[in-house]
Amino acid sequence: MAFDRDTVLNWPIPAARQVYTPRDTMLYALGIGMGHDPCDEAELPFVQERGLRAFPAMAAVLAHPGFWMRDAGTGIDWTRVLHAEQSIRLLRPLAPGAAVTSVSRVVEIADKGEGRGALLRQEREVRLEETGELIAAVDQLAFCRGDGGCGGPATLEKQAPSPPARAPDHVHGLATLPQAALIYRLSGDYNPLHSDPAVARRAGFERPILQGLCTMAVALRSVLGRTRAYDTNLVREIDVRFVAPVYPGERIRTEIWDDGDTLWFRAHAEERDTLVLNNGRVVLGAASGG
Repeated sequence: MAFDRDTVLNWPIPAARQVYTPRDTMLYALGIGMGHDPCDEAELPFVQERGLRAFPAMAAVLAHPGFWMRDAGTGIDWTRVLHAEQSIRLLRPLAPGAAVTSVSRVVEIADKGEGRGALLRQEREVRLEETGELIAAVDQLAFCRGDGGCGGPATLEKQAPSPPARAPDHVHGLATLPQAALIYRLSGDYNPLHSDPAVARRAGFERPILQGLCTMAVALRSVLGRTRAYDTNLVREIDVRFVAPVYPGERIRTEIWDDGDTLWFRAHAEERDTLVLNNGRVVLGAASGG
């Protein structure tokens, strides 16, 4: 059964506040697999307190409003919701710790038709609590597989960018841990699809799947590590489309195109040779402090 379009468009997503600490920043980095080699000098600044730096994709989980679609009042079949796309715009590099607030709203719904699901886009602004400064704009698209027929346009206004039609400049693989989803959820994504085998089976998966944001961040490790020596202060924008789920423990093989100020990427689950991320883009700017 489709949800009521007007109800969801006007749903009062809770405002959120978070005081994140260096411990949270390190836990996030461990959740995306950094520190796999505890002697890797390139990754140590993200997982221990000496010269600690925040990985830019962490903006996607800061002051997160929680899994509001699980509220029965929305009418959304939350067990069948998948993450479809993610965009992050960074106004400044993330500090390793801060007090932040956010406001979120649903901005667009596309109805793919009865039995085909609906696409729901929401935006979140993350600000420093002390000054009100906007530090990140987070745009998330959800695929509500059980909610087609809600009405409205069939397509979205915003379309994902496409990588170049040439061979990649780099190909790099990174393994994920079998417990990766259980670690990553401690950074704020408590959707039971990633931790409860019974919920995963009801959603049509053989076991819990890795969070799409975790898959994205693992691919970004390859992108930034292979091309910019983890100079995360350069990152201004991140875009990606989620194509298929990754199971914790799988190896993620990332293809990378280096076009100077723009890095393009897509990724496969190596063991199944399955495309899992596409239309990936990182826009870079001049280095700045953070």
